Formats: sequence, C-alpha cells, structure tokens
Amino acid sequence: MEILIQLSICLVGGLLMSRLAKKLNLPAVTAYLVAGLLLGPYLLGALDVTGIGFHSPEVVSRLDIISQVALGFIAFTIGNEFRLEQLKSMGRQAITVGILQAVAATALVDAALVVLHFINPSLIDLSSAITLGAIAAATAPAATLMVVRQYKANGPLTRLLLLVVAIDDAVGLVLFSASFGVAMALESGSINLVTVLVEPVIEIALSLALGGLAGWVLFLVEKFFHSRSKRLSISIGFVLLTAGLSMVEFEAGGIHFGFSLLLVCMMTGTVFCNICDFSEELMGRVDGWTAPLFVLFFVLSGAELNLKILSNPMVLLVGLVYIVARSLGKYLGAYGSCALTGCSDSIKKHLGITLLPQAGVALGMALTAQQLAAGAMVRSVVLFSVLVYELVGPALTKRSLLAAGEIHEEGRTSARKKNTPKPPVQFG
Repeated sequence: MEILIQLSICLVGGLLMSRLAKKLNLPAVTAYLVAGLLLGPYLLGALDVTGIGFHSPEVVSRLDIISQVALGFIAFTIGNEFRLEQLKSMGRQAITVGILQAVAATALVDAALVVLHFINPSLIDLSSAITLGAIAAATAPAATLMVVRQYKANGPLTRLLLLVVAIDDAVGLVLFSASFGVAMALESGSINLVTVLVEPVIEIALSLALGGLAGWVLFLVEKFFHSRSKRLSISIGFVLLTAGLSMVEFEAGGIHFGFSLLLVCMMTGTVFCNICDFSEELMGRVDGWTAPLFVLFFVLSGAELNLKILSNPMVLLVGLVYIVARSLGKYLGAYGSCALTGCSDSIKKHLGITLLPQAGVALGMALTAQQLAAGAMVRSVVLFSVLVYELVGPALTKRSLLAAGEIHEEGRTSARKKNTPKPPVQFG
C-alpha cells in the first residue's frame, strides 16, 4: 500500500512541479528532478511521515525496476533514430563525433585529476583519477530525449545529438572497462587483459546481437496482429522482455558475460524500425504510453540524489575540477570533431552543451568503481556531478536547441483556450 501511495505522490508531485517550471521557462525534466529531490530521504522524506516522501535511500532503491524499465523504453525510442536513410546522411558524422567527444572528455578529466593528485596526493589517488576520467565519457540519453520530446525539437542538431548519445554508451563502456582495468592493475600490481580488452568487446557484441534478434522477432510477431492496441501491447511486452534479458550475467572460462540494457533495447528499436513499414505510427503510440513512466523515472532519479555529499569539502573540490574538465572536454571534443566532419557552425557551437547531462550510466560505472581502495570517493564525486548536471543540463540543452533554431515555441496549449504562438526566442 505504501509503495502505491509513494508512486502516486511522485507522479502528481512531479506534474505539479512542472507547472511551476513552465512559469520559470525551465524544462519539465528539471521539475521532475527537483520534485524527487524534495521527496527524497534528505528533505521531506526525513520527516518520517507515512506516505510523504522516501524515508531512506533503501526505500528508493526498492523501486529500481521502474528506472530500469524506463531506460529500456528510452533506448528503444532512440533506436528509431537509426533509420538507414538517417545513417546514410549522418552516420559517419555521428560515429566520429560520438567517439572523439567521449575520448576528449576522458583525456581532459584524466589530465586535470592527475595534476591535482601530484599537487596534493591526499585529495585523490591515481587509480581514482583514471577511473573518473573514463566515467566522464558517459552522457545521459534520458534527459536529452525528454527535452527533445517536450519541445518537439527537430533539425540537423537534434538528429545528430540523438545519434551521438546512443553511440556514446558503447564508447563509454569501452573506455571505462579499459581505464578501470588499468586502475585495478595500479592497485594490485598486475593487469588483466581479459577484463581490459576482451570483456567490453564481448558485452557490446552480445548486446547488439540480442537486440537485433529481439527486433527481428518483434517484427515477426507484430505481423500476426492488426489491432493497434494489440500491436502496442506486443511492443511493450518485447521492451520489457529485452530489458529483463539484458540483466542476465554469467561467467564461463574465467570471462564475465553480460549485456548493456541501453544497447540491447536501442538495437531492438533500430532493427524493428528499419524492417517494419508501420513502425513510425507504432513508435508514436509507445511514446504516449510511456509518458507517466518517464515522469516517475526522473522523480525517482531526483530522490536518489544524495545531499550529504555537499558537506564534504574534499568531494566538492574534486567534483568541481571533474565538472569543469568534463564540460570543457565535451564541448571542445564535440566542436573539434564537428569541424573535422564538416558540420555547420550552428552544430559546432551548440552540440557540446547538449552532451553535458550525466546520470544513470555514470552511476552504474561508479558502483563498479567502489572496488577501488578509494571507491567511496569516486562514487561521491560522481553523485555530486550528477546532482549538478541533472539540475542544470536540461535547461542548457533547451537553450542550445532554441539558439540553433530547432525549438519553436507553441505558446499556450489548452483545451479551453485558443493557442497563441509565442514569437521565436532570439539569442545574441
């Protein structure tokens, strides 16, 4: 009973907060995160009143299944962007930008934190510095997709952005696996080439294979049904299935086998959308069904943000260096790679800003990094950066898309009043 009440409060509270965000000209995703922060165990949840907020981080973690399912649908939706005609026109640019901006962010954070280590070794050790550099590559697709959806953004920048954030997951996985393997070697004195080189490649290959198979089977099953509601139900069932299968892990011959939830569900959507002639309409219906699920996802993400880390000066200092270096890496990496691939000036100027949001993937990497001697410090720094990026990132993404002319304000949308479009927003 209490869980149902909490979910209801999350959904209603997030939606009410979005009304305030609209008056402040902020994206709805920011409102959902703030609502979660307020309902979390460090604010209203600390009052310990039944039915109001989450009383402890453990209570929030019990609802992780909602976040996993939401990420599955987000990845499935992003797969819709990988249509063949889209890849023919922007595939080379997306792959180049996706790789180079991630590598640039890792390199700059590595350099900044290694310098910080040599200035004051008590602040951060080399293993943690290298690991944080790899985590810096990860970008959160969820916040970006929500901003694009809310404002119906469309144009070259938006299309390239969605492709890049999808590619970013695979690049980040490889960079993290390699860097974390080196970090563990620094602490243990021996390096495991299987962990550093083999396992991340296997994980990517298995994820793409499983997702491709699921997309093909989904297409075959959908052909047995003609009702829109039944086709929608089948699509939802397959996303739940692929999200569940992606959580399977096992070991064989000393090698760890696993899947990336984002890559599996993204590949499912990609294959399905490229071979199914009615996929466009069906994806639109899936988007409508998932709206409440995404609200819950972001409210719960806000509730997970740990405000206690703000009381640790060491975490704040390392966190600020991490945020500044990562932001520069993302921006400069995107700018340089866009220039290299012949993108327009508008894309070069604004793409890097839209790649700043960071959340679930980075937190998952930080959880793995807790195996390090200073793993708690790494996790705290990532939590601090997520707190900053998730609250500020969506607004910066909106501003960049507006400045690029890919968001057109629709004015008031009401069933009782005539819609009056607002004049376009101009930036100097």
